[in-house]
Amino acid sequence: MNKKKKLVLGLGNTILTDDGVGIYVAREIAKIVDNTDVVVEEAGIGGLEILEIIAGYQEVTIIDAMTTGQHSPGTLFKVAIEDLKGGAAFDRHHISLKEAVDLGMGLEMDLPDEIVIYGIEIQPVREFGEKCTPDIEKCIPEIVKKIIKENSLASDMIK
Repeated sequence: MNKKKKLVLGLGNTILTDDGVGIYVAREIAKIVDNTDVVVEEAGIGGLEILEIIAGYQEVTIIDAMTTGQHSPGTLFKVAIEDLKGGAAFDRHHISLKEAVDLGMGLEMDLPDEIVIYGIEIQPVREFGEKCTPDIEKCIPEIVKKIIKENSLASDMIK
């Protein structure tokens, strides 16, 4: 099977302020990257449901809000799939992303060769709102640049 090249997947819930940051970052990446090998999607799902989205790609970059308490709000950090214990969109139906991927591989699904996961540190979300808090919002442009650069999403193909 001829796999599609790269998927950038923003996860979150855009009615829960900073929990939507993964989606907002993905939207900004979509505005900038003009590369036919890169597909940008957004989702408010996790667990087993995410397998349907990532199937068929060679590489997947996942972006999601996370509350670890180990970073300042707005900090971008990489997470190894093995280290995910659940939380945010990853913990739906009590199955982690790692467990879902392992199951998909056991079922011989056409899953990516490489999955890169970025967390963006947020404070626990306690209110509804359709945009990020100012502290997180101001970090989005730099986060977008870092993800594009680290994942070779654009090279010279910028809109």
